[in-house]
Amino acid sequence: MRTNNAQGRNLCMAITGYLVVKAIINMTLAGGLNIGAIILALVLGAAMFTGLQFVNYGAAAYLLVVAVVYLPGNISNIGSNWIYLLEGLIDIGCAAALCTVPAIKEHFTNKWSEIGSLFGK
Repeated sequence: MRTNNAQGRNLCMAITGYLVVKAIINMTLAGGLNIGAIILALVLGAAMFTGLQFVNYGAAAYLLVVAVVYLPGNISNIGSNWIYLLEGLIDIGCAAALCTVPAIKEHFTNKWSEIGSLFGK
């Protein structure tokens, strides 16, 4: 896989790791099995790994939507939802990093028209 910035790719993989851990923690706290959340985290990670243009903005939008949707409930019941509020803040931080950190932005410069050559040797 061709990358334009190894540090940016590594930061994206760290964000992917966070998303997987978040899904596992949420499954544990909810007491149920939610394989869909883990699959979504892995799909987002795979998409970010490619470094294709604008994928970072899609992943950031997803993180922001999730944080904003759950933010009011987490604030109103902060005593028992503090971990979810912390997750929301980390989501916002990851979204900001995906849009502003130069190394990450440089990683996402692969053209969609060159998708076939990205996976070549």
